[in-house]
Amino acid sequence: MRFYQFTGILGCTTAAFISIAPIQVEAATFQVISGVTSIDRDHEDILKSIGLNLTGTNNTIAPIPSNYWVGFNIDPATNFRFSDEGGFTPLSGTIEHTGTITFNNQITLGNFSIGLAPGRTVTGGSGFVLRDTFSLKTILFDLSIPGPVAFDGQNLTIPDVKLLISPEFATILQKPNLTGLFAGTARIDAEVAAVPEPDSVLAVLAAGAALLATRFYTQKIKCT
Repeated sequence: MRFYQFTGILGCTTAAFISIAPIQVEAATFQVISGVTSIDRDHEDILKSIGLNLTGTNNTIAPIPSNYWVGFNIDPATNFRFSDEGGFTPLSGTIEHTGTITFNNQITLGNFSIGLAPGRTVTGGSGFVLRDTFSLKTILFDLSIPGPVAFDGQNLTIPDVKLLISPEFATILQKPNLTGLFAGTARIDAEVAAVPEPDSVLAVLAAGAALLATRFYTQKIKCT
């Protein structure tokens, strides 16, 4: 067998190996891009019991499911990212919302932001909080660990998140004993998009370049 024939066979073998070599699947990163956060009807009743009566809403949307109290649109400014490792692992960022609600014709809250606030000590809290960014500019509720999260690669549902009155909100209400009080349940229904990892993109490009180079070299040998 001549040397160039052996080289051609080696080139073909290399090309075939690159084509069929298994690709190791790693955890992917996703970002929330749109959706709705809904609050159940118990929230309104509980707030009434502490003297907060709903007197108006602005720019809110239909909740999911429809028997919930009110929905808030997830704003494009959202940059919340998570990994599908273990099903759902929060990574960074916040979920931003539009829409406001007014109580007692006096205080308007809204444009809520959900994100991690390290160092929280409220019993039952997850470390995530719901913050008012419209008027009080403070944390209103600590959020509990949610129920089972559903994720299919495009849609994310985070159910049964308990709203626990924060120490900050309890102080504003001049009722410190309300800290940690269950004030209702929230649910997040979001659309997400995959976030390409820089290393993964480079790896794919490198593998593609190597495959093309091998096939070109093999073709060149055949034509010699």
